[in-house]
Amino acid sequence: MKKNLLCLCLVFLSFLGFAQKKNAVKFTSVDLNGNSVSEKIFASNKITMLNVWGTFCPPCIREMPELSSLDRNNKEKGVAVIGIPVDITDGTGKLIPELKADAEKIIKTTGADYVHIVPSREMFSGFLRNVQAVPATFFIDSDGNIVGKMYLGARSEKDWQKIIDKILEGQK
Repeated sequence: MKKNLLCLCLVFLSFLGFAQKKNAVKFTSVDLNGNSVSEKIFASNKITMLNVWGTFCPPCIREMPELSSLDRNNKEKGVAVIGIPVDITDGTGKLIPELKADAEKIIKTTGADYVHIVPSREMFSGFLRNVQAVPATFFIDSDGNIVGKMYLGARSEKDWQKIIDKILEGQK
């Protein structure tokens, strides 16, 4: 009986470990300035708002000034915003210089001065594989795990703040 219970517990713990890894965001890439980044970028924040956007997407661009404001106003709470301009590579991670230049111009124009990561092949085959439309936003905890659901569509600063506050409340 004890042996069966021990086996059942081991299977259950293995399942829990697998389930946690399933939601973990793992990648290596560079930011738009060429600095190396990985999932370790999430470790210094309670949560990171990971916003996937496109240079072709008016709603994405419209919400960027408010995302920048959220980034500044939530630093003391342990929240950061990171952008991923999803269309500046060819899907294999090869940078398209013209689209990178477009992204940099948009970032400058909108004041979205938070970190923007170049999407890598690893990202496309990992956590970005289910992104079918932009903007798409994930929240990531300090261990690199996706918290909650993926949010599709742009939102106001006020609406994003409510979501952030609710996630932070759940982290306590």
